[in-house]
Amino acid sequence: MSALDFLKKLPSAVDPEGAAGVNCVVQFAISTPAYLTFTNGAAKLDEGTSGNADVTLTMEDDDLVSMLKGELDGMTAFMTGKLQLDGDMMLAQRFRGFFNADKLA
Repeated sequence: MSALDFLKKLPSAVDPEGAAGVNCVVQFAISTPAYLTFTNGAAKLDEGTSGNADVTLTMEDDDLVSMLKGELDGMTAFMTGKLQLDGDMMLAQRFRGFFNADKLA
């Protein structure tokens, strides 16, 4: 499964409680760029580059999928250079909490 295909699963995996009150844009700089727009507990995925991302995650496709599945720790990915962040680092740290982990496995 490509990273983009995996990202397409994210809107249906949003945990309304975990993402309550979240209004932001998360950009994924991967082989096919895409971004998630969160608005009050819901998310929408668009391909391309957002002009107003709150945080940009840059990483290899396989590493992104592993991280979102919980197989690769985000902090470890960051510390080893597999993940580069630009923007709101605190938002990036909270990101996995916006989703129901069972739906991403």
